[in-house]
Amino acid sequence: MVQLDNDCFAFGGPMMAVDPALALLTGRIGPVTATETVTLTDALGRVLAADLVAPFNVPPHDNAAVDGYAVFFDDLVAAGVAAGAADAPTVLPVTGRVAAGQWLGRPAMRGEAVRIFTGAPMPAGMDTVFMQEDCRSDGATVTLPAGIRRGVNRRLAGEDVREGSVVLAAGRRLRPEDIALAASLGHAALAVRCRLRVAVFSTGDELRQPGQALEPGAVYDANRFALIALLSRLGCAVTDLGILPDRFETIRDALAAAAMGHDALITSGGMSTGEEDHVKPAVEANGRLDFWRLAIKPGRPVALGRVRDAVFVGLPGNPVAVVVTFLRIARPILLRLMGAMDETPRPIPVRATFAHKKKPGRREFLRGSLTRADDGALEATKYPRDGAGVLSSLVESEGLIELPEDLARVEPGMTVDFLPFKEFL
Repeated sequence: MVQLDNDCFAFGGPMMAVDPALALLTGRIGPVTATETVTLTDALGRVLAADLVAPFNVPPHDNAAVDGYAVFFDDLVAAGVAAGAADAPTVLPVTGRVAAGQWLGRPAMRGEAVRIFTGAPMPAGMDTVFMQEDCRSDGATVTLPAGIRRGVNRRLAGEDVREGSVVLAAGRRLRPEDIALAASLGHAALAVRCRLRVAVFSTGDELRQPGQALEPGAVYDANRFALIALLSRLGCAVTDLGILPDRFETIRDALAAAAMGHDALITSGGMSTGEEDHVKPAVEANGRLDFWRLAIKPGRPVALGRVRDAVFVGLPGNPVAVVVTFLRIARPILLRLMGAMDETPRPIPVRATFAHKKKPGRREFLRGSLTRADDGALEATKYPRDGAGVLSSLVESEGLIELPEDLARVEPGMTVDFLPFKEFL
């Protein structure tokens, strides 16, 4: 069950800047409450439901970082003093052998060397390891060169993870390295948030499913497939409701049915007030709808509301606007519903190679790519066509060039922020 107030999306007034709008939105939404336990092999991309605390040190004991010989460092000093030369090599008897997964089996004694291998536990008291390449041994004794520092080639117990520390915080979307860390602590399964259930649909008598014949006046539905792919990459459980005809009763009933088994409903287009735009009254018949007029280009009209207990997000109809508003508006809302930590991508400051005029007071997103200049600086090149319906601009670009509200013009050489698409996904 999604936790949200009846008026969580209510807002009236002039166009609102993106950051305050998102802060207000996410502050009013709580995550889904259901959790489940999954095996490590099924945990990739899932949201951790509880802090993972280390039950022991990693590594659990001091161990050798190389193949070689473990010694007491003070034996090297003593041998040098006895020989009358602090820089003289040291000869010690080799009295034991320890491989990974084994123990010496007795207390180590001063004045001896132990043959040791990478990952093997250090004999108690021994604190330094010589690399085998630096030593000469006849099997019974080993000659150790002078000049080594105390503690070299020894990994300390707990230097990776300390017992009792939080190694993975609740809300983290699990990456391969996170799963590896959990495995190193002996966890075969993890408690995670249940996948967010999201239904996606399109409306419009002009839309056709790819693969169908395309009559005059019809277009293929691309937005729905973009949303399904974006939601899947986010880790949601997606239901494709297909294309709904421009019929009020059909849309109303489909929304009501979908809200019974989903946490969120997402659509694109159909949010105007024309005679064939039925999404708005269909949502209002099942709950409430509040239009947020965001100061953003592309994608100013973003509709947010509720259909029964499900969050409703209505995105613009143009393909570029759909992707931009999903990444910058819908994605943070969905992550909040998922119980995930804030994953706002950090922009990369780069040098602009283009001139561009924009309207002050509005956040604007251009499509572009990065190149490396002769002086080594990263430069952003703007895609030559700006239209919100130019889907190829997304395909042929590497990310978004984000221009803040107070900026009125970009000139070549100025610093601008670049958001790579891969950072969102």
